[in-house]
Amino acid sequence: MQRASAISRDHTNRDPMAVRIRRKFASPSLALLAMTVCGLPLTAQTGEAIRLIVQGDDMGAGHGINTGTLRAYKQGILRTTNVLMPTPWVAEAARLLKENPELDVGIHLTITSEWSDIRWRPLSVVPSLVGSDGYLFRFVQARSYDAGASLAEHHPLTADIEKELRAQLDLAKKMIPQATYASTHMGFAALSPDVGALVKKLTAEYHLAMAGPELGIQYVRSVWEPSDPNDVRARKLAARLRTLGPGTWLMVDHAAVDTEEIRAFGNNGSGVNVAADRSGVVYAWTAPEVLEAVKARSIRLTNYRELLATRAKR
Repeated sequence: MQRASAISRDHTNRDPMAVRIRRKFASPSLALLAMTVCGLPLTAQTGEAIRLIVQGDDMGAGHGINTGTLRAYKQGILRTTNVLMPTPWVAEAARLLKENPELDVGIHLTITSEWSDIRWRPLSVVPSLVGSDGYLFRFVQARSYDAGASLAEHHPLTADIEKELRAQLDLAKKMIPQATYASTHMGFAALSPDVGALVKKLTAEYHLAMAGPELGIQYVRSVWEPSDPNDVRARKLAARLRTLGPGTWLMVDHAAVDTEEIRAFGNNGSGVNVAADRSGVVYAWTAPEVLEAVKARSIRLTNYRELLATRAKR
């Protein structure tokens, strides 16, 4: 059982109910039991923090993605994002991030271009990563509804992957020098052990953290179904946040606004309504019941920049 000094630190010092309980009970054990009975958040009971990183991927891919990401940050719980460097709206993304310096950002390394009607080319000359049209292949692994459109089917050269990733990281250093971490678009690091090792090597060389469990983070997974309407998504997310225990948690998804531009995004054969799905993410991340759940559980919304700064002080 914790000592009285441990019980009284952190935000138990600031919670009036916790203060009254500590004063009433001489024994730390009885005080802790009384806090549990009174329904105080776990962080108030034990002094252990619940931290949450909400990460919105794919800035740069579309104006509506940039706009939706900023909305989820300014009005909701999103606290970090990342940028796809070869994409058409990357200049706007870089400007918006410069105008919002408190928003943490990473580089979403990419060697695929998945959409049917909006595509992007690599930043370097890498023949094994592109099709006959010069665009990056659409997928990492083969898809039944689009044969021949994946990297795995064309056996990309690791040397080409390294060349392209370096080009993206070099451009990112110029456009987004405040970037703190790197992640891989569509999980391409799983292509082979050599590719996975390459990503780790380059991330360290460019002084970026690797996003995810490498930093001792637990994932918040499968909160809602893709078919769930917006209000259901918000209720499910609020309920899930109320179950989080101590530690650092990560929720990754994609934000966008529902506009004609984003409605034009899609993968032929996938059956996903991109605009409805991603605007639904923004709805959930900004919903009043979700914000209230964060407040009720004393969840600290954080990001990689803060996490790395805290680790550096230890």
